[in-house]
Amino acid sequence: MSMTMVEKILAQATGQAAVKAGDVVEPKVDLAMSHENGALVLNQFLEIYKDTGLEANIWDPSRVAIIFDHRVPAESSKTATNQKKVRDFVGMQGITKFHDIRGDEGGICHQILPENGYVRPGCVVVGTDSHTTSHGALGAFSFGIGATEMASVWALGKVLNVEVPGTIKVVVRGKFPKNVLPKDLILYLIGKISAEGANFKVIEFHGPAIKSMSTSGRLTICNMAVEAGATSGIVPPDEETLRYLKEEAGIKGKVPAFGPDEDAVYDQVVEIDASVLEPQIACPHTVDNVKPVGEVAGKAVQQIVIGSCTNGRLDDIEIAAKILKGKKVAKGVRMLVFPASSRIYSEAMKQGFLSTLMEAGAVVMNSGCGPCLGVHQGALADGDVALATTNRNFKGRMGNPNSDVYLCSPAVAAASALTGVITDPRKGGKNV
Repeated sequence: MSMTMVEKILAQATGQAAVKAGDVVEPKVDLAMSHENGALVLNQFLEIYKDTGLEANIWDPSRVAIIFDHRVPAESSKTATNQKKVRDFVGMQGITKFHDIRGDEGGICHQILPENGYVRPGCVVVGTDSHTTSHGALGAFSFGIGATEMASVWALGKVLNVEVPGTIKVVVRGKFPKNVLPKDLILYLIGKISAEGANFKVIEFHGPAIKSMSTSGRLTICNMAVEAGATSGIVPPDEETLRYLKEEAGIKGKVPAFGPDEDAVYDQVVEIDASVLEPQIACPHTVDNVKPVGEVAGKAVQQIVIGSCTNGRLDDIEIAAKILKGKKVAKGVRMLVFPASSRIYSEAMKQGFLSTLMEAGAVVMNSGCGPCLGVHQGALADGDVALATTNRNFKGRMGNPNSDVYLCSPAVAAASALTGVITDPRKGGKNV
């Protein structure tokens, strides 16, 4: 029986020779991730054992990862107390994949997992965060679940009643033009198929443009697969996957690598020519309200944000630094930069990218989610317009329903920071 990537992974995780879309399975979990909402999971987990007389122990502490990233450092006594509660639990359970608020090993959960080698091809990864889809970039079946489901995973080590999803195959051919990036590709795809176009399905990425794409770019497109409604995005592991895991994640030994069967059955096939793509903008207030940058060029912006689990990696920061080098952020514009992890922060500092951005007028923040949820840093004022490399632009996403958020690539964000209006980066920072 021919199978897609997700069908192969779920067959392996359930000990079956084959599964097909529509089957209901209970796969074993290789990694279970939470961030600050681990406090809510903890409450649900303890509830499972209430009145049973059994000791509440996680099925396998080595397979649980907890990363503080949404509110770092804590912005309130409530957050600080919840973080303390999780710290105590981590110590009691012996969870070693714990990343606290530290300058040497902290960062956003969806960056921490890959760069530390916690995710590998063929794994089943679950997280109490919708953008857990990111880790399909490394050939895993990775998806978000709720706190109650995660409490069950902590207790049992498997996910109950998972319907094997159908798969949409996206084939990307051609070569990206200068200053057209993976973020533009995924925004274009979401605009093309809509925010519900991949509901309850997996998006499997193929083609020469994906083959030549860095792991950073693959993390971007898999991260935002959920914005098309997808359960997960996934890139079949290849030479780039193995290179990243060995050279950057430090994994030693053999890494499994496999792909879908050549005659796998897909629900839909979408073909895209990267060579004719333009920079894309997602306009308020939905991620699928996508237009070429030329259609919104000239729109004044008050805040530029570069960072998040979507575009806070080293290459994203480097792109922005090269565009801003020797220039100044426009008057009246606030530019905030959030490196996705301490490791990225440190490397960007060593390579001079952060000093370049600061000299241009940008403010470099600590590694974390920042204003992406509007709960901690960088909230918007009434009437403000933000241009961000983040993944969602819903009304109120950056803390104020009376503001507008546009989504873009790091190149568009940096070029627009120079002019104070949405700008096509292919025009050298000149809005003409």
